[in-house]
Amino acid sequence: MAKKNQNEMSFLDHLEDLRWLLVRSTIAIIIMAIATYFFSGFLFDTIIFGPTRPTFFTYQFFCELSHSLGFADNICITEMPFIIQNTSMEGQVNVFIWVCILAGFILSFPYILYEIWKFISPALYMNEKKNAKVFIFFSSLLFFFGVIFGYFVVIPMSINFVSTFTVSDIVLNQFTLESYIGMVKTSVLASGLFFELPIIIYFLTKLGLVSPAFLRTYRKYAIVLVLIIAAIVTPPDVVSQTIVAIPMLLIYEASIFISVFVSKNKKE
Repeated sequence: MAKKNQNEMSFLDHLEDLRWLLVRSTIAIIIMAIATYFFSGFLFDTIIFGPTRPTFFTYQFFCELSHSLGFADNICITEMPFIIQNTSMEGQVNVFIWVCILAGFILSFPYILYEIWKFISPALYMNEKKNAKVFIFFSSLLFFFGVIFGYFVVIPMSINFVSTFTVSDIVLNQFTLESYIGMVKTSVLASGLFFELPIIIYFLTKLGLVSPAFLRTYRKYAIVLVLIIAAIVTPPDVVSQTIVAIPMLLIYEASIFISVFVSKNKKE
């Protein structure tokens, strides 16, 4: 096996590299955030507030699916019984800035991965450094898949659940703008980062911190946790829960497979 880079770096050198990683990544996020400003109308009206409309793609998909499965209109959504309101003077300004930053982070994620790869590459073997493009491509792909999953699955189902749940008919749902945007940010980022699990497991296995046996042992707990999450964010029907749970379980199983592959290579 090829040897690692012999140019040893001091602790302060690593801190300096880390500082510049954060600086360059922050600049990339700001540049992309500024770029999204010119598309802010489309960003908010079509993307951010798209899931608040009954005509959103996910709701239409489930309605057609319910018809094909013989459920009639059981999971069709015809109205959203809530309104979104701003309750603070600077509320819309803050939301505008943070949404642009979120969009900037998502769009600049491949570059951030490139900076992370440059930071960790001195600790890798020469043959591992050649896989930079593969690492960046698959990590970015998984992240974007996660973002899409969060946007088209987790967010609509969460909105449908919280907007229809009520303790009494007397209570009307009037969500604040900050709470809605917070839910969108959490769902999208959490889903995107969760889909990075196979990449994280790859490096943890190489470091000896995780093993296939460990992942298999805790598989049953992972399944229970995924089913609980799916039950929370979806309406009380099996179809919706299954659609949310299956991709998350597949990601976990893929992580086990990757851990097995890395462990075999280490032994060889």
